[in-house]
Amino acid sequence: MAKNALKIFACNSNEPLAREICNRLGMPLSQLEISRFSNDNLHVQILENVRERDVFVVQSFTEPVSHHIMELLITLDALRSASAQRITAVIPYYSYARSDKKDKPRISITGRLMADMLVAAGANRVLTMDLHADQVHGFFSVPVDHLTAIPVIAEHFRNRFDLSNMVAVATDAGGAKRVGRFSERLGIPMAIIDKRRITDTQVKQGHVVGEVSGRDAVIFEDEISTGGTLVSTIETLRAAGAKSVHAGAVHGVLCGPAIERLLEAPIDSVVVANTVQVAPEKQLDKLTVLTVAPLFAAAIERIHSGASVGALFA
Repeated sequence: MAKNALKIFACNSNEPLAREICNRLGMPLSQLEISRFSNDNLHVQILENVRERDVFVVQSFTEPVSHHIMELLITLDALRSASAQRITAVIPYYSYARSDKKDKPRISITGRLMADMLVAAGANRVLTMDLHADQVHGFFSVPVDHLTAIPVIAEHFRNRFDLSNMVAVATDAGGAKRVGRFSERLGIPMAIIDKRRITDTQVKQGHVVGEVSGRDAVIFEDEISTGGTLVSTIETLRAAGAKSVHAGAVHGVLCGPAIERLLEAPIDSVVVANTVQVAPEKQLDKLTVLTVAPLFAAAIERIHSGASVGALFA
């Protein structure tokens, strides 16, 4: 497939990331128009010829989530109707990955439902980053390329800290595998917090399993949403004698009371990736936003040319 057959579009959730990806690839962002009818229905028109082209559409599932999902679905369908040869949904943040199991009676496994809807709308493959649960990958009936921002965030800490005094911390046993990959990347030990969920919105944290006293502790998560678990982890680590406390997360959702909690929390720094567009009012002095555009650009180029995406992380 020729290079000039590549087209990249962006819906409205994270256009800055899409433009940065295009800049990395040395190509313009392709044009589409998203508007609303007077009855609030969405209308999407592709403004370029995409017949027999390899097309990528960038859209994160961020607030307002349902609106952004509908934008993506209608855009995928419009591209299919315009005879695009292959359509890849690029979803840097797939929020419904948190709904990956039936842990209560009479609920939807919505992560699977969203996957089915994307395929029904016209997605031939999906490119995403750091799903909340790895098994969500298996919900799709089309190929999925699952990237990780661990190398980008790990490099940030490698360049700024004495690794001999650093420890990676998982907020619970469920995140141990993810934090294990992060700690292995840096060659540092890890610790796990004993966390018990009391209700849907309340958790109780107990002992720290591992040595954190006198160390620079780095809490690593896939996302920071309301910040409740993060703040309780910070308090637990401070009580255990951590010298400094930092946090790294791929998706800086920062919803609800997250900003107020981070402002008041005894944490030295917070690092997130730009899979979610961080609004100006959420950009704190202690918050650093790292770009993952080079990773997405390299993955898109490899998918387009038929090269290995996995080799990016070898």
